[in-house]
Amino acid sequence: MISDAWLSKKVGSKILCQACSHLCRLQENEYGICGVRKVENGTLKLTVYANAAALNLDPIEKKPLFHFLPGSTALSIGTVGCNFACSFCQNYEMSQFSKDQKGAVFGKKVLPDEVVRLAKTYGAKSIAYTYNEPVVFFEYAYDCAVAAKKNGLKNIFVTSGYETHLAIDTINPYLDALNIDLKSFSDKFYQKLCKARLAPVLDCIKYAYGKGLWIELTTLLIPEENDSDEEIRSIAQFIAGIDPLIPWHLSAFFPTYKLTNRPPTPIETMLRGYRIAKEEGLKNVYVGNLNDSPHESTYCPICGRVVIKRNGHIGSNVNNMLQNGKCPFCGNMISGIWQN
Repeated sequence: MISDAWLSKKVGSKILCQACSHLCRLQENEYGICGVRKVENGTLKLTVYANAAALNLDPIEKKPLFHFLPGSTALSIGTVGCNFACSFCQNYEMSQFSKDQKGAVFGKKVLPDEVVRLAKTYGAKSIAYTYNEPVVFFEYAYDCAVAAKKNGLKNIFVTSGYETHLAIDTINPYLDALNIDLKSFSDKFYQKLCKARLAPVLDCIKYAYGKGLWIELTTLLIPEENDSDEEIRSIAQFIAGIDPLIPWHLSAFFPTYKLTNRPPTPIETMLRGYRIAKEEGLKNVYVGNLNDSPHESTYCPICGRVVIKRNGHIGSNVNNMLQNGKCPFCGNMISGIWQN
């Protein structure tokens, strides 16, 4: 289904896409970097509106969000297309499809009201726009988010953090949380492995936080690419400079797509990253893609006791001991969103 991509404006003879920080200026019949936003008859069009390439019910912890309605489920939805071209993408069959197939798309027609109906039917507390980059299907996500909010559901972006300020401001009344990939602290890494830049991601993180949105960050630690002590420490210092309570998820890499010449991330690297983050003052650090309850659980930053215990892959079994968001042992309010 094709619809207007209204987060755009005419600039001279071209159309400026205002959704992401690539800020593509497109001529007639030209696609944006994402492969799903195209100028037709002088108007920017979204070629994947209501065209769900993936639709699943997921634990919220899988997003990953550990301080947002723990133990609940989210209806996860995505389309084809992406404004990044990560050589290690785990969902490349979706994210890169439209670019590899010269604008072709696939998926099932699911209108916003139907997305909300499905979420309610299956008992989800939120809708997560995920699998590919949600900002590339912004207008579809926006319409779903508006309908979701009217029906008591929360909305989540799982994103690479290339939203423009305009995109964040536009969806802010309906968006509740973001998990943002901070893939590296090196612009060279972003250019080489993602075909993007670092600065817009750092700006997006700071801007989203400043707008009052709940954010959690994820970094995939790739051996010999972004796993040095110096880089891990730089990311931790950046996060601590915004708010040491921001949750940071360190995720283990497994060879995939175009990056198969690197081994899986050793457990020792993950634990080293955890220790460095703690040394830099971060209070909520998590190790992902491993079954490691001590490093997946949430601790009260005041008394140090476990307040949310997680066991299993990506914390699939959750024992939430919080009482209205407060530590049951000392009464400290734990940062997060705990009630729908």
